[in-house]
Amino acid sequence: MMNNSLQLSMVNFNKGAYIIVEGKQKADHFYIIRQGKIRISKEVEVVEEEGGNVLGPGDFFGVVSTMSNHSHIETAQALTDVALISVHREQYGLLIEKNSPIAMKIIEGFSRRMRYLDENLARLTLKNESAPGPDHLFQIAEYYVRQSQYNLAHYCYHQYLKFVPDGEQVETARERLAKVEPYSSAVFLDGDQEQFTREYPKGTMVFAESMPGKELYIIQKGSVKISKIVNDNEVMLAVLKPGDIFGEMSLIENKPRSASAIAYEDATLLAVNRENFARMVQSQPQIIARLTTLLAERIWFIYKQLANTLLTDSVGRLWDALLIQLEKQRVPIRSGETHTFDFGPKELVNMVGMPMDEGNAALREVLKSTKVKAVDNRIFVADVDEVEKQAKYFRKMQRIERQRREAKTR
Repeated sequence: MMNNSLQLSMVNFNKGAYIIVEGKQKADHFYIIRQGKIRISKEVEVVEEEGGNVLGPGDFFGVVSTMSNHSHIETAQALTDVALISVHREQYGLLIEKNSPIAMKIIEGFSRRMRYLDENLARLTLKNESAPGPDHLFQIAEYYVRQSQYNLAHYCYHQYLKFVPDGEQVETARERLAKVEPYSSAVFLDGDQEQFTREYPKGTMVFAESMPGKELYIIQKGSVKISKIVNDNEVMLAVLKPGDIFGEMSLIENKPRSASAIAYEDATLLAVNRENFARMVQSQPQIIARLTTLLAERIWFIYKQLANTLLTDSVGRLWDALLIQLEKQRVPIRSGETHTFDFGPKELVNMVGMPMDEGNAALREVLKSTKVKAVDNRIFVADVDEVEKQAKYFRKMQRIERQRREAKTR
């Protein structure tokens, strides 16, 4: 139980000292820099951090691992003598109450970092170079019509006509909308500023990628699928459950939606707009702490996915992706422990952004294992220990190969 006074520790490190080390377990506090400079580095530097890897006064580090309660994803070394404020995970709620600007700076920083990393991940795995504009809504609608998913097509045609009223495809969109409308049941087409608790039947859209966003959502009941349409293919990014928050980047940064949200099963959502969000920072620090934790989780997960892109063996990438999902879901890795994933083989291939031919060939190799099979379009693992063994083996082979190449170039 924490008292109501916020007493933060001040710590000093000499130049050259290592403050946090990548891979170290049980991160339980993060740091805010008061004086000096820190260099952040990673064993596998897939993309340089936005703004570079050198941090100074007012910057913070170690938040992702601390707030997600995962192992450290980076190493921090003092470039000069440094003075730091140490914040324990359990002090974060009180920190928000006493100093909401710091909390907002962390959330806004996380949001920028998420978008930057997300764009890099899309470029590396989905070969998707730039974020499309609102006219992309028409293409999404067309995709869902071809899949006979009329609820989703209806929603996207409606948003296209709303946000791109002078678009090239306006007449076509009107005609298509009139055709699908009798067969669809899209809900909250224009949101509802007065209704904050909303019911979304299974298979209806909460929002579509590339449309402007004004609200974040907290799942009360049911589940929501987050996906993107890339190269005429739907890529599932996540399935979110009760307590999860989504849509926050558009609300915090006032930028278009980076992915679509679709009710995976009947869902009850709490919608929060900008005005309510500003009030929540002051009045409901536990929700802001939860949002920080969720953003931290997602950033940790994206770093793991980025590292996955560097594995050159397709089979290894699939095993590694399964292990990342186990780590993400905090499934204990115990010999003989079974697990059924929320997704099937096709979604696994899409997750790592492999061409379907290459992915199917790799899948066949994975499914040769007696411990893995596809059941009712879900991947079932008879022993989670096997996933860790295989993923570690391929990571080890990759390290050996990298060292061999580096030795040749010396």
